Amino acid sequence: VASGGVIKCKAAVAWEPGKPLTIQDVDVAPPKVHEVRIKIVATGVCHTDWEYLYESGKGMKSRPFPLVLGHEAAGIVESVGPEVTKFSPGDKVIPLFLPQCGECERCRSPKTNQCRKNWANMQLGVMADGTSRISYKNQQLYQFLGVSSFSQYTVVPDTSLTKIRCDAPLDKVCLLGCGVSTGYGAAVKTAKVEKDSSCAVFGLGAVGLAAVMGCQVAGAKRIIGVDINPDKFEKARVFGATECINPRDHEKAIQEVLVEKTGGGVDYALECVGSPVIMNAALESTAEAWGTCVIAGWTETETMNIMVEKILMGRTLKGTYFGGWKSVEDVPKLVDDYMNKKLKLDEFITHNLTLDQINVAFDLLKSGKSIRTVISL
Repeated sequence: VASGGVIKCKAAVAWEPGKPLTIQDVDVAPPKVHEVRIKIVATGVCHTDWEYLYESGKGMKSRPFPLVLGHEAAGIVESVGPEVTKFSPGDKVIPLFLPQCGECERCRSPKTNQCRKNWANMQLGVMADGTSRISYKNQQLYQFLGVSSFSQYTVVPDTSLTKIRCDAPLDKVCLLGCGVSTGYGAAVKTAKVEKDSSCAVFGLGAVGLAAVMGCQVAGAKRIIGVDINPDKFEKARVFGATECINPRDHEKAIQEVLVEKTGGGVDYALECVGSPVIMNAALESTAEAWGTCVIAGWTETETMNIMVEKILMGRTLKGTYFGGWKSVEDVPKLVDDYMNKKLKLDEFITHNLTLDQINVAFDLLKSGKSIRTVISL
């Protein structure tokens, strides 16, 4: 309900690290200059949300609490702040944790998608003016990655939002706000997987399955899924995996198994876990002379140790963030690809829950029982 511009609504609040989320009635302030207030219709639950809550400070830098998590979502514009020209109330939109201002040096370069508009503030959970738009009893609640989609309403900068076609189902395309775009882009945009090549994908969660899908769309001949949870294998085959391997079924290290299986290593390896040990295994599973390993799994604080020779002899190791897509311009195209059946989304969704079941969604994710839970708000 709007009163004096402030909207009262429900949000799942993370009060402190390691504690389950609690549903609270929060206040969402009206948008300021170059900001847009959106009604969140659907949000995915991503491993990064879980990791930030339960492993804050381990593989991730600490960010301030209390905060509202959630960064993979879709919604409808409720109102726009001053000087906003690209959005109007009623537009269907996807909020973006990676902005695209279109004006900076990085946005003007075709080589990267790494725009840094409002970046430092967004990482700290605040808007351009240094404050958040969500509060509980006058206490500021930080906005995770500047998004906070575990709230019925949120406010984002107009450079961290993209307008999508009006016939797109929001409870499906929300997945393009993070996981699916990341994995799919890791294969087709960052690795640039070639037709008839061989690929290995490490980690068969949402990002990994999207990478498998990308390899298939690119025409790879052999797509090997790797995961210690064999329950993921059936799903991986749906997305195009030609075979799946559980490292625990083998005495030898997984990289040796893959090199043997492929007669010298795969052309492309995609790491979709965020573990330095697995990153090394992925790199070493690629063909010595031309193998490419792309890291899509997210860790902010951990270190890789690599034997120089593993790179010296011709391998390439590269990273990807949000799949290499320029967020504002590419996400609507990915929505089009889904609508035109070039891209799968429905198959990622294993559970549909409501906001008050958010902790159940985290449990499903952690236990490996879900790929993606979509929360309807």
